[in-house]
Amino acid sequence: MNVTDPPGRPTDAAPGAPVRSGIPEHGRIPKYYAVKTRIAALLDELGEGGSLPAERELAARFEVSRETLRQALRELLLEGRLRRMGRGTVVAGPKLEQPLALASYTEGVRRQGRRPGRDLIGLDRLDAPAALAPDLGVEPGAPVWHMERVLLADDERVGLESTYIAVARAPRLAAEFAPDSSFYGYLRERLGIRFGDADERLETVLATPREALLIGTPPALPMLLIHRVSRDMEGRPLERVRSLYRGDRFSFTTHLRGEGGSPGGP
Repeated sequence: MNVTDPPGRPTDAAPGAPVRSGIPEHGRIPKYYAVKTRIAALLDELGEGGSLPAERELAARFEVSRETLRQALRELLLEGRLRRMGRGTVVAGPKLEQPLALASYTEGVRRQGRRPGRDLIGLDRLDAPAALAPDLGVEPGAPVWHMERVLLADDERVGLESTYIAVARAPRLAAEFAPDSSFYGYLRERLGIRFGDADERLETVLATPREALLIGTPPALPMLLIHRVSRDMEGRPLERVRSLYRGDRFSFTTHLRGEGGSPGGP
């Protein structure tokens, strides 16, 4: 069989780039998308932190209406290529890569040379609802901690984390734990608790108005939501976590192996 490059597909495109650079087979490119492509090239020239010219100037440069330009900018904002700063718009840095593994947020952010942090929203003691109790290995009504924190990377708000753990597992949490530090580090180093395994589910959602306000994002910004139920080395239930991450600032990575432990493919 004679294999050739399909027409319109650049031979030097990155492997992860859209096929045919996103151009439909019929060849008709929406005007906003053509402008978006040209702005993306401009962002590469400006570099991280570079200021984008004003909308009026860009509309004149690309000979399009302000509304067409704004549609292109909206997509680049949602994709995390741009971010608002004051009244202007600047080129965003690369997304944070968080491993889908039993590792803390702190460890994942530090590996990328960023400074992790957390702002405590609340640490409350409550009675375990019937739906939550099995995940924590307690009877309904047993005392549990609920801790909610805003996730930070270099002081930028990037997510929201809600953690439940039985009071019996961490009885002095409110007195001993520093809310801006790693919770996993506290469990491991202070209480001697080691994580064994976890069940995790990842989905795309929109933040509620309250969540958007806490994270500092528009309600229409897509979010990555992770539900995790963890167990210790003995298989006993340990925690339930709901982590909400900004879709424009995060990507998630994992390593997959095929049957028998050897790499596999589709």
